[in-house]
Amino acid sequence: MRHTPGEDAKRETERLAKGSRQRAEQIAEEAAEDPSPWIQWLMRFGYATKGTVYILVGLLAVGVPTGMGGRFTDPSGALQTIGAQPFGRILLGLVALGLTGYTLWRFIQAVADPDREGRDVRGIARRIGHGVAALGYGGLALIAGQLALAAGGGGSSPQDWTALLLSQPLGQVLVVGVGAAVVGYGLHQLYQAYQAEFRDYLKLGEMSDSEARWITRGGRFGLSTRGVVFGVVGVFLIQAGLRFDPSEAQGLGGALQELVRQPFGSWVLGVVALGLVAYGVLMLALARYRQIAAGRVL
Repeated sequence: MRHTPGEDAKRETERLAKGSRQRAEQIAEEAAEDPSPWIQWLMRFGYATKGTVYILVGLLAVGVPTGMGGRFTDPSGALQTIGAQPFGRILLGLVALGLTGYTLWRFIQAVADPDREGRDVRGIARRIGHGVAALGYGGLALIAGQLALAAGGGGSSPQDWTALLLSQPLGQVLVVGVGAAVVGYGLHQLYQAYQAEFRDYLKLGEMSDSEARWITRGGRFGLSTRGVVFGVVGVFLIQAGLRFDPSEAQGLGGALQELVRQPFGSWVLGVVALGLVAYGVLMLALARYRQIAAGRVL
């Protein structure tokens, strides 16, 4: 059976694309089975970078109720704050490298399953979550790189993404579904805090008793806080979908701003801000003490 030149070109493109996917999966599997020193270094640097960004978000939020010039922001806003500092572009370059390393690690988790999460429903769900996280932090790394090169950036706002989804067929269903998934992720963070699952993949034997105790307490506090914040973000998205109004959607910064409007809002915001700092510290602990191919990953 003869094929036209167009059909031959299409077949060749599909063959090359399939080969590229298979090669990427092979590289990820090899990295998971025998992680080289540079893979481990990038992973640890990635956790440290993520932790630093969350600590900055929390400290900026603490400055609002205390009158110390803080502001409500999210990780992408924290990058802009870093860029405004002396040697900001150099710092942003390092942040971009760290977030790229974290993205690579989450991709390896999704494809190669180095933590032996399995192929049952729960394991597949976790690995899909790793893939989604890789996309999210890959986007954040791109923003950091653009800011470091003074090439604009800043990323799209939650309202922009919500408006894009609402413009699609069944857009309201999509937005409500995403919001419900975000609320579910927040609840899962609360469950992780209750179970202290992060202890499964920390090298507890290398810590002193006091270190292990305080990291456990701080990790539970940080995960609980992050769960609450994601729950608020998810509720905003659900409202945006139900009301067909993208302006209802808010990110992490918007969620913090909403909390301060509640009764005793300044106190609530202070506690949540400290919780975000605690989550950042947990990421720093993972950068130092995380086991490779053991336990599960946040």
